[in-house]
Amino acid sequence: MLVSQEKIKVAVAMSGGVDSSVAASLMVEQGYSVIGVMLRLWSQACEDGNRCCTPDAVAQARRVAGRLKIPFYVLDAQALFYREVVQYFLEEHRRGRTPNPCMMCNSRVRWGFLLQQAQALGAEFLVTGHYARVQIGSDGKYRLMQAVDLQKDQSYVLSGLGQAQLAHTLWPLGDWYKTDVREKARELGLEVADKPDSQDLCFVDENSQGVFLRQQLPDVTRPGPIVDEQGRVLGEHEGLAFYTIGQRKGLRVAAARPLYVLEKDIEQGILRVGFAEALGRTEFWAGPMEWVAGEPPAETFDAQVKIRYKAKAVAARVMVTEDGWARVILQAPVRDCTPGQFAVFYDGINVLGRGQIAWEKEV
Repeated sequence: MLVSQEKIKVAVAMSGGVDSSVAASLMVEQGYSVIGVMLRLWSQACEDGNRCCTPDAVAQARRVAGRLKIPFYVLDAQALFYREVVQYFLEEHRRGRTPNPCMMCNSRVRWGFLLQQAQALGAEFLVTGHYARVQIGSDGKYRLMQAVDLQKDQSYVLSGLGQAQLAHTLWPLGDWYKTDVREKARELGLEVADKPDSQDLCFVDENSQGVFLRQQLPDVTRPGPIVDEQGRVLGEHEGLAFYTIGQRKGLRVAAARPLYVLEKDIEQGILRVGFAEALGRTEFWAGPMEWVAGEPPAETFDAQVKIRYKAKAVAARVMVTEDGWARVILQAPVRDCTPGQFAVFYDGINVLGRGQIAWEKEV
């Protein structure tokens, strides 16, 4: 989206990483009045805190802001993050579903609290280092679009944003390739030029995740039986919260052919497994639906759907119901269709909306 930058104030969400640092640099170069902001997020008690705002990350972001001669603020969002992201994460596990905390963080924390705080500081736009694009269509509505660099495209995790958020969002890296972003960082002399991308959960480290889940969710982290499709007991699982649909590794069950997780029965504490061919699904429900335009394109329409961030898009027929759900019929079966994950619908490069996956519509 092209914006006349004269005297426009923007707040750049800075993480201490290469993407947000280059985004801030580009805004300064283009003449915007720039402030840097960073969120302090909740984490399970550990040495460095939340991975998105470790002391080192704060220091790096502050150094970049100093180099760019822009003000820098750290905003406390720990209580909000715990309520909107961590509790969601735990509740989804409690229900036997597979959560995606980044989806909740983006829509409820970054484009909720952070956008509001940015506006309170006088900023007209929130700027982030995400790889996505926003443009105004011929109908006057804002469109959320995939990035030019499809390998880094993050439109999937931004799919919960609507018109009110997109109207105040700028993504300067949407037309860039990641290799060019790193090169730009080197040209600017930024020490974060070769910093690795962040991965995994930000609020609990990988080595402590099992302990955290056992402390918070004793009911779904107890061992129980692993059974096949005929109900025969094959072994014992470590706790249903540690498995997801389609998982193969970690079952510790001997079989002539590889076994995969087919279902988690929370009521009975059973993990059902089977062969790969039992995983394919050609139909599921998604909801409640959130539409980028505020409404679906039609009651029934064709689209491409991604069932996970890195999943390949699959052609589908989408039928929207009056209660805000969508029945999705796929042209080809997908293996890892997992309740709790998000189905994101595309019309070419345009994001239409999203809804959480369910095998049956919830009342």
